[in-house]
Amino acid sequence: MAHGAQSDHIDELMRAAAEQNSRRDTIIHESWLRCVAEHKLDPTVLREARILTQGQLRECRDAMDEFLHTARFGVETLYRQVSGLGYVLLLTDASGVTVDFMGDPTFDNNCRRAGLYLGSDWNETHAGTCAVGTCIMTGEALTVHQTDHFDATHIPLTCTAAPIYDPSGKVAAVLDISALRSPEPKASQFLAMQLVKSFAHKIETAHLLNRFRSEWILRLASCPEFADVDPDVVIAVDGAGRVIGVNNQARILMQQEAAASDPSKSPRAFYISDIFECTVDDFPFYVHSRPSEQRGLRLRRSGRSLFGQALPPPKRAPGPAQRERPLPAGLAALAGEDDAMRNVLSRAAKLVNTQMGLLIQGETGAGKEYFTKALHNVSPRAGKPFIAVNCAALPEGLIESELFGHEAGSFTGAKTKGKKGLVLEANGGTLFLDEIGDMPLASQTRLLRVLAERELTPVGATRPIPVDIRVIAATHRDLVELIKSGNFREDLYFRLSGAVLKLPPLRERMDFDWLTEKMLAERRAQCGRSFTLSPAAWARIRQYDWPGNVRELINALDYACAVAEGDLIQLDDLPERILCGNVGKKQIADSAEELLADLRRNRWNVSHVARLRGVDRTTIHRQIRRHGLMAFKHPE
Repeated sequence: MAHGAQSDHIDELMRAAAEQNSRRDTIIHESWLRCVAEHKLDPTVLREARILTQGQLRECRDAMDEFLHTARFGVETLYRQVSGLGYVLLLTDASGVTVDFMGDPTFDNNCRRAGLYLGSDWNETHAGTCAVGTCIMTGEALTVHQTDHFDATHIPLTCTAAPIYDPSGKVAAVLDISALRSPEPKASQFLAMQLVKSFAHKIETAHLLNRFRSEWILRLASCPEFADVDPDVVIAVDGAGRVIGVNNQARILMQQEAAASDPSKSPRAFYISDIFECTVDDFPFYVHSRPSEQRGLRLRRSGRSLFGQALPPPKRAPGPAQRERPLPAGLAALAGEDDAMRNVLSRAAKLVNTQMGLLIQGETGAGKEYFTKALHNVSPRAGKPFIAVNCAALPEGLIESELFGHEAGSFTGAKTKGKKGLVLEANGGTLFLDEIGDMPLASQTRLLRVLAERELTPVGATRPIPVDIRVIAATHRDLVELIKSGNFREDLYFRLSGAVLKLPPLRERMDFDWLTEKMLAERRAQCGRSFTLSPAAWARIRQYDWPGNVRELINALDYACAVAEGDLIQLDDLPERILCGNVGKKQIADSAEELLADLRRNRWNVSHVARLRGVDRTTIHRQIRRHGLMAFKHPE
C-alpha cells in the first residue's frame, strides 16, 4: 500500500488508543489497546519481521517434533486446497514461532520481508495485532484483514488463524493461511476461516488419537449419522475412567457441563462418569458393532444426549505358534505367583533390548531402583555403568553441575579440575533418575536436550560431548498433575515415558508370603541361622498395611533377625510400628464380605468402588477373582 495509507492507519490507531473505541471488531479493538497499554508498542514505528536463527528455529522444532510429524499430512492437504488462491501456510508453536511453512517459491523474497517465512516470530508482544499472535492471546480463531493489523508494515496482508489445542486443553500451535494481496472486503476471507478451523480440528484430533492410541477413545457427535464418520468431541480415558486427553470441542463441552460448579476446572480433573451417565466399564456397549442410534450418552448436567463410538485399547493377538517366552532369570527372581507383578516383568522383558525411555511408577519403597537395576543386568548394557540419581536429594544450586558436569573454574566453588557429571559417568550404560518429579524445571530443559540430541555440554564448556545412555526414570508422584500445575515439562514426560511400568504396592501383592520367605532365606545365608516366623508374627505382618512397601519389609525383617533370642522370630521381635501400626485398610481390603457389600451397594460399578476405596480398579478386579465373588453377581 502507499505511504499515505500507512499514515492514515497510524492516525486511526492513535485515535483508537486515545478515545478507547473504534469501528473495528471487538477482538481487533481490544488487541490494539493491549498493544499500546500492555506491550508498549509505538504505532508510529514500522518494524521489520523478526526471524529466528537456524539454531533457535531447530530448538523450537525439536521441542514439538512428535506434533509436527502428526500435523504434517493435514498441513500439506490444506496447502494443496489454498495454494492456487495466492495463500501461504504457516504452522507456529504456542509462542508464535513459525515451525512449518508452505508457500510459492516464486515470491519467496516478498514473503520473507513480510514475515511469512519459516522461523518468523508472530507473537503479539512485538508483532502487534496479527492473526497468529492475537489467536494465541485469545485462544480464538480469527481473521486479521489488512488494516486490522497494528503495525502499518503489515496492512497489505490478510491472515486467518485458528488455535490447535493439546490434549490437556492448552494452545499447542496455531494454523494460519495468509496472502500478500486480497480483495478489500473482510468477508472475502470467510471460506479461509472455515478451512483453517476445519483443519485445525483435524490436526488436533489426530494428535490426540496418536498420543493416546493405547487407551480408551470416546468419539461423539450430536447426531447418530456422524458419530462414526466425523465426530466433534473426542476424549481419551484411562482404565480407571479418568479423562487424560481431549480435543478442543470436548474441552468446551466439559467447561459448559462444569459451569454450575467450576468452569475453570481442567479437563483432566474429571472422570468420565462426572460428565456422562456412564462409566468406563460401560464403554464396551458403545463399540462400532452396535447401531449408532443405540449408542446415546446422556450428559449429567444438561441432560442432552450425544451419540458415541468407543474405541478400546488395542490387543496384541499372539501368533498361532507363539509361546510366552520365559522371563530372564534376573527378572523372574523379582516375583512369585502375582499376576500384576508378573505382567510388569513380562512387559519389561520385551523392552530390555530397546533404547526406549522407561518410566517406572510406584509408591515409595515399592522397589523401583531394585527393579531398574535388574533390567540393566539382563540388558545388553550389563557390565556397563549403572548410575542411580535421586533427583530429590541433589542440592538445587548444584544440580546442573552434578548431572551435566562442569569445566574447571566455570563458576564460584567449581572444582579446579572440573567435574565429569553423573550423565557422562553413565555413558555406555544406564542412567536411573529416581524421583524425576522433583527435578527443577531448568534442569528438565537441559535433560530434554540431552535426550533429544544424545549429547551434552558441561557447564562452562563450548563443545558438546556425545553420550550413549539408556535413561530410566521413576517417580511416586503423578506427573500428569505436575504437568497441569506447570511443574513438569510435558515434552520431557513423553520423551521419558516411551513405556510406563507400574509396580504394585506390597499390600496388593499376592506373593507376599513368597517374598517374605525369600528375604528370610537371604538372611539365613548371611548369618548362618535358621530364621523362621512364628504363627503370631506371620499373622501380624500379613495384616499390616506396609505403607513403606518392600523397603519397610526389608527393614522390619532385618530388625527382627537382629533382636530375636533364637531362630524363631516371635511377635514381640517385630518393630513397634508393625505391632502398633494401622492394619485397618489391609483388613478391609482382605474382607470378602466388606468388598461384596460395597459392590452390591454400588450395583457392581467397579470403577466407583475403586474410587471410594482409593485404589485402582485393577485392584478391585484382582480382589474379586481372589475371593471368587463373581459367583455372587446377580441382579438385585
